Amino acid sequence: MTTNSPINQGFAQLNRRSFGQGVFALGAAASLPFKAHAQDRTIRIGFVTPQTGPLAVFAESDAFVLDQFRQGLADGLQINGETWTVEIIVKDSQSSSNRAASVAQELIFDDEVHLLLATSTPDTTNPVADQAELNGVPCITNDTPWQPHFFGRGGDPKVGFEWTYHFFWGLEDVISTFTGIWEKTETNKVVGALWPNDPDGNAWGSPEIGFPPVAEKMGYSLVDPGRYQVLSDDFSTQISAFKSAGVEILTGVVPPPDFSTFWLQAAQQDFHPKVVTFGKALEFPQVISSLGDRGDGLSVEVWWSPDHPFSSGFTGQSSAELAAAYEAATGNPWTMPLAFKHSLFEVAVDALRRTLDPTDAASIRDAIAATDYASVAGPVNFQTGPVPNISKTPLVGGQWQLVDGKPSLVVVENGDHPEIATTGEMRLITY
Repeated sequence: MTTNSPINQGFAQLNRRSFGQGVFALGAAASLPFKAHAQDRTIRIGFVTPQTGPLAVFAESDAFVLDQFRQGLADGLQINGETWTVEIIVKDSQSSSNRAASVAQELIFDDEVHLLLATSTPDTTNPVADQAELNGVPCITNDTPWQPHFFGRGGDPKVGFEWTYHFFWGLEDVISTFTGIWEKTETNKVVGALWPNDPDGNAWGSPEIGFPPVAEKMGYSLVDPGRYQVLSDDFSTQISAFKSAGVEILTGVVPPPDFSTFWLQAAQQDFHPKVVTFGKALEFPQVISSLGDRGDGLSVEVWWSPDHPFSSGFTGQSSAELAAAYEAATGNPWTMPLAFKHSLFEVAVDALRRTLDPTDAASIRDAIAATDYASVAGPVNFQTGPVPNISKTPLVGGQWQLVDGKPSLVVVENGDHPEIATTGEMRLITY
């Protein structure tokens, strides 16, 4: 990849345009006036994303991805021999489930979108999908473990949903990955759990579908002090419980601000677990950088990395090329949501291309349901389950290791997906 045209290299069909224009388009999309919708050959895609609030780190790659797709679709999309303009309308959920539902309604009733997309935890995907299901609008989501998304919305495995489709890994995958990481280090198998009172925390801590039954079966002793409120500023109760129980492994699924607060207070109270493996908060290099030396050795599930053996069906970029293009264009390190934002739009465009009538919601829905697509995040096929409307993506385990003071995420556990190579060895945390 060259730095002169990092977005465009590898897919000549994209027009040359600056990344800055993409950033402007992201901010302005929701406020631009729209043409009359009747017979204008315009397909409107609504996209709900947490651009602000505690989940905003998930949206960092939005502008880059939107710029790629706006460029790639600048000359229109060919559907059944006809050219259609594609308009992407972006709404900020503000990291609020209520706000996500509200803006989804705006997209459905005011903007009259043909297709809804959403991503970034159940706080975004669930309310958007609920509005789509209620109002008969095709919808694709990702970046939420499938159980909190499916069962959190009252899904019945015998029936599924009519309008909403989702692709991501599941709790069974993250549990297998986390325990695979833990098995690489000698510990007393006493695990402290920090789970918030939100859809993710309640699912991960569920005695039916979460960590507790699997941990017990594998010989781990789980210390669960109960759900805490998101954005808490005092974790003394939890830290005291973990210390008293002799916890050597710490796990959870918390927003980045909560982990930063907890980890600082853990240091102040001399709590030094051997292994720390968290979902959500530890998925981002920005968070690890902010922790300084205390970010070294923390571990996390890895949904995607530049070393993953997948490529984009839209741009032709490999995982490594997509990551390099993003870093060159933005000056920021790659993050896991980059590939899932990209794959979300890849799957949407693929479905629209196969739609018999893009003005008919049922036709778009049927095309989504028939998806069998190779994305930069891995294969997506909604016929594969494990329940209706769901496609699973691969998951491996990684550890943050500081290299010249900068965090590097290395893959250390691939037991469930050996096709994704390991890139390093697990290290003990040093204090």
